[in-house]
Amino acid sequence: MFDLVAIQAALREFGFDGWLLYDFRGSNILAQRVLKMPLGFHGSRRYFYFIPAQGTPTKLVHRIETDVLDHLPGDKAIYLRWQELEAGVEAMVSGTKVLAMEYSPRNGNPYISRVDAGTVELVRSFGCDVRSSGDLISLFESVLSPEQLQSHLQASEITNAAFARAWKFIADRIRSAGSVQESEVCQQILDHFEEHHATTYSPPIVGVNANGGNPHYSTGTGSITTIREGDFVLVDLWAKLKTPGACYSDLTRTGYVGTTVPEKYTQVFQVVAAARDAGVECARAAFSAGRAVTGGEVDDAVRAVIENAGYGQYFCHRTGHNLAQEVHGNGTHMDNLETCDNRRILPGTLFTIEPGIYLPEFGVRSEINVYIGRDGSVQVTGGPVQTAVVPILLQ
Repeated sequence: MFDLVAIQAALREFGFDGWLLYDFRGSNILAQRVLKMPLGFHGSRRYFYFIPAQGTPTKLVHRIETDVLDHLPGDKAIYLRWQELEAGVEAMVSGTKVLAMEYSPRNGNPYISRVDAGTVELVRSFGCDVRSSGDLISLFESVLSPEQLQSHLQASEITNAAFARAWKFIADRIRSAGSVQESEVCQQILDHFEEHHATTYSPPIVGVNANGGNPHYSTGTGSITTIREGDFVLVDLWAKLKTPGACYSDLTRTGYVGTTVPEKYTQVFQVVAAARDAGVECARAAFSAGRAVTGGEVDDAVRAVIENAGYGQYFCHRTGHNLAQEVHGNGTHMDNLETCDNRRILPGTLFTIEPGIYLPEFGVRSEINVYIGRDGSVQVTGGPVQTAVVPILLQ
């Protein structure tokens, strides 16, 4: 449901005089979602919707698609010629000083940067200070409803249980046949999801030894994909319920095919776990103090632990991502490496913390999901946090 009152309250809270939402042929999926465009909507002409911090919204639509924004409140203007479009935009934003759009300075955050440079230039030519709508997008795209949070927690039970099934399957096959393929373990996880009415947009990652050192490894594509006793295994899996609006759980854990885990694996795991826990503590300390904290700050806190341990060059991705109806949602990411995500982490949102150290022989990643309660509480979901490499042959 489109909530004009909530949007205008957020504009005032974040210091904006208005929000100009623009889309052309699906170029701005974020605008489509904020505006609650109908499922499967496909427009062929540019449209604008302006929400002032106070007052009545206005619409600008093309003559052959005059009804595209009829489900929204506000006054409508219609254009045909490009000159009428430019004049219409000027009329919409006239007198607006600080304006939000899906724009990111220097394209520092491409998840938000959905409006082309020419349109931003046009709006700025009318005297507007165009700033990023990043915090607004986080608020209206990634804050979970109670039902969505519950769907995530249910998915977390399924994903947590999938690890026990995977470890046991590996152990049983090693004992009975001496080896097992990555792809067989992957299929066990997918079967588990299906049996529990869960779905996933792509298969999980099961990587043995060096394959786990590739952060986005595709199961079964390495030069060696057979798991045997004495091997190190990384499993990264994600799933959500098969219900509309459901939200994902996304977890990564590691195991060793043996009864006693060698020190070389334990040492690296402990660094990764300490970095992971530093990220949780960064968020918890900020919210306990009533201080705003950005995704970039959490990334910095996590990365510092790995860098101080001498493994900085082997941590080659952001710390985490927003988690919602998509695995990689559009809310605040824990990132000051690949992008400069200076958006605030907002109450009611969910994200991953997943540092990794990727060596030529093996990779260690420990991924957890973190939910920020509406009261600012910090909750780690997904079952017990992994505190040591799993000795798989004890399962």
